[in-house]
Amino acid sequence: MVLRKLMGIFVITLIVGAASLAMAGVPDVTQCEASRAYAGPERTVVMNVPDGNGKSFTEAVKVGGGDADATITLIVRDGAGVPIANYPFEDCWLESVDGGMVACVGGTTADASTDVDGMTEFQNPLLAGGSSLADTRVIINGNSLINTLPVSYNSPDLNGDGGVNLTDVQIFAGDFFAVGYAFRADLFFDNIVNLSDLPRLAAAIGAGCP
Repeated sequence: MVLRKLMGIFVITLIVGAASLAMAGVPDVTQCEASRAYAGPERTVVMNVPDGNGKSFTEAVKVGGGDADATITLIVRDGAGVPIANYPFEDCWLESVDGGMVACVGGTTADASTDVDGMTEFQNPLLAGGSSLADTRVIINGNSLINTLPVSYNSPDLNGDGGVNLTDVQIFAGDFFAVGYAFRADLFFDNIVNLSDLPRLAAAIGAGCP
């Protein structure tokens, strides 16, 4: 009887140990954490260009005016809440909740693989086009974190086809002369589409995904 109990305890210990081992090093999005450097309530906007020559997250602009650091910090943890070091940067990326931001292949991945604390950042300019006023979603290996962040995007690639060309110039012209406000064309982001947006469009002509 004692032997049976001991064997049962041994088997249970093995099962629990195997389960813990299986969780180790595997991200659990319910344990992971993403945050924006700017802690204020305002939404922040980052201008992307498909070739990566857009604005960094440190150069974001707040809705309502003023610069802000919109750097996104991600901490990757496993199911036990243990930080995962050296988790590949290419398996961590950003998406807009409504799909309006259109990324080049690998264009919205983290800046580096995670450090010893399981931490990485999104600070460098993204390679993306399109526009979105929706929140940003952080993705880890195809799975979305629960929380989203108030970071939005626009781009001289107004139609999100991966390149800045005459089609975008025509779209910009339409938005410029339109009666209503067009966020996608407000590249200088001062809540009005005017001549201040034109230099950013002109500078990006010919840019495309690598």
